[in-house]
Amino acid sequence: MPAFANWRTLLTLVALIIVTGTIFYSNYLANKIAADERQIVEAWAEAHRYIASAGPDDNITFASVMISSQQTIPVIETNEKDSITNFHNIDSADVAGDKEYLEKKIRDFAKNGPIITYLSSDSAKFNKYYYGESRLLKEVRYYPFVQLFIVALFILVTLNALNARHRAMQNQLWAGMAKETAHQLGTPVSALHGWVEMLRETGTDQDMVNEIEKDVVRLKLVSDRFSKIGSAPQLEQRDLIEALGNVMEYVKKRATDKVKFIMEADSEILKVPLSNPLFDWVIENLLKNALDAMEGRGEIKIQVHQHPGKVMIDITDTGKGMSSSHISKVFNPGFTTKKRGWGLGLTLSKRIIEDYHNGHLVVKSSEIGKGTTFRITIPKGS
Repeated sequence: MPAFANWRTLLTLVALIIVTGTIFYSNYLANKIAADERQIVEAWAEAHRYIASAGPDDNITFASVMISSQQTIPVIETNEKDSITNFHNIDSADVAGDKEYLEKKIRDFAKNGPIITYLSSDSAKFNKYYYGESRLLKEVRYYPFVQLFIVALFILVTLNALNARHRAMQNQLWAGMAKETAHQLGTPVSALHGWVEMLRETGTDQDMVNEIEKDVVRLKLVSDRFSKIGSAPQLEQRDLIEALGNVMEYVKKRATDKVKFIMEADSEILKVPLSNPLFDWVIENLLKNALDAMEGRGEIKIQVHQHPGKVMIDITDTGKGMSSSHISKVFNPGFTTKKRGWGLGLTLSKRIIEDYHNGHLVVKSSEIGKGTTFRITIPKGS
């Protein structure tokens, strides 16, 4: 996780440097091009003035070439009364289709400030030249935003790829650990079954043998749960209410009398597709976490609500609750507030619900000193 976080930080830093540098340089280029374009329009306007005031013997070739060579910057010419007299590098079709098109363009071009040329020594008569930005200048101004989008898209794709790779590695690690644990438990559990039968045949106290057998069966169940991690489980239609009740009774026997267990459901029987050992593991883990949070006294409530196409299971305790910072990390591998434990219980529970049951496991609410509610949402299935 730290290495992945470092990659994200490095990518973000590189992206910020690239975008910031591009914005500053593009802004510098845009200002330089804008200054050059104003000089071009000033020379173009002066060429118009020269031709308008030229005598029969004056050579207007250079001025004419200068006027004809300016094919990039849109310009609108007006007289001293702001009446439009001419326009250049503007599509005539747009002008014909909208009578107010040129007036709108003048209002847009006014931000650059008009260039004024006096036709004669009489200052009462002059022309104004309103000009806009060339296509090149617009592309330079918009280039940083295009690059920002490309960089953001690149970072998003890269982070998603890194996240998928990181998650795949975690899944392989968890699945490998789980299967190895199940493999290691298999041999001693089988041997214990044999010893239980021998104790029963030798006349050992039956109550003692029965209790030992329960623990052996429990170990086999744990081994079975671990063996299913990493492989696609078989979901079977099962009564959800009965499954929740069985797990609650199991945990209740291991809690003190000061803990009250309550279960509320919309109906007495509710069939949903479940993987028996894995789903029971999730509920057992959530109930045990609730017990730990209450430190031996309080109330645990399981509420089951039906909705169109899905079922919601709320598990609420009256324990010490969690801060917002803990809520955001509670499903992260290795995170735990207990003195002992690996911090994988809620991580595996979330995976079992979301990957194997196509549902969701979230912290619905939590408040320091008042308790926490976890919500499981699973589809009803057919």
